[in-house]
Amino acid sequence: MADGLVAADYRGIYSHGLSRLEPYIKDITNKVCDPNACPKIMMETVSTAAVNGNNGLGTVIGAFCMDLAIKKASETGIAIVVTNGSNHFGINMFYTERAAEKGFIGMAFTNTSPVMVPAGAKDVCLGTNPISIAAPGEGNDRMVMDIATTAVSFGKIQTYNRNKKQIPLGWGLDEHGKETTDPELVVKSRKLMPLGGNVSYKGTGFALMVECLSGLLADANYGPNIRQWGQKTDKPANLGHGFIAIDPQKFPAGFQKRLSDLLNYIRKMQPVDPNQPVMVPGDLERKIMEKVNKQGGITYTPTHMSMVEKISKELGVKGVKFK
Repeated sequence: MADGLVAADYRGIYSHGLSRLEPYIKDITNKVCDPNACPKIMMETVSTAAVNGNNGLGTVIGAFCMDLAIKKASETGIAIVVTNGSNHFGINMFYTERAAEKGFIGMAFTNTSPVMVPAGAKDVCLGTNPISIAAPGEGNDRMVMDIATTAVSFGKIQTYNRNKKQIPLGWGLDEHGKETTDPELVVKSRKLMPLGGNVSYKGTGFALMVECLSGLLADANYGPNIRQWGQKTDKPANLGHGFIAIDPQKFPAGFQKRLSDLLNYIRKMQPVDPNQPVMVPGDLERKIMEKVNKQGGITYTPTHMSMVEKISKELGVKGVKFK
């Protein structure tokens, strides 16, 4: 789990890094998540598997499932592994990059607590239901996409709220279903707009696709049946995840070369702003990682530091030392 949290902050995705530690610990102390549980394969074929996460830590379950998909895909060319009985598992790209690092195309999906107001509706039904794909190019080059099927992730709204920054219109709704720029109102209402806006079926359709490849296929909770995360409850999340691994070597040779050729073509295109070179998905995170490497560590805010200090005192453990 620590690897997953650090991976998010390392890439500048602070909404899913150290800031998630507190709700993870609350799930454990409230006994709605078992930190000692191990995932178990319930059904499998040469290219598929259905796993029971046994209500364990989402990151542990996710890594187990993606590794299993990679192992099967190395033999069959493509594999899909789904799991139920899981919990919040951090950023999707943590798993898809795990596949790309080994030369595979990786895809990951998860359902989440319902916060999306589907197109044309008044209330929430679906989660942010993120999608990620990572594909290896030549050398260390790769394409990595990790997106919510809502306009933004709920964690991003929470980050804006903590930093007391206004959000753009089109991200969230207040309790009355009206668009707002106040993140606090969205945190209270837990209502996010779908990708493409509330008159487009793109976000709703993508969210349903994710449900098909995670919660529904895995026999996990789905849609409105999933509990609201972060609120006191004795109900396990029972989230569903899906993982796909594809071995390019089982297809016509040269995939990595062709991908890098395409990515570099896009990067070299004339930008609208000369000071903002064109980037492909994954480039921004890679630049942030390079910056972290140069400065010798991840930059955290006073809010992060006070949160860690608070948790350390509550648990009676030695706190993290920030430089």
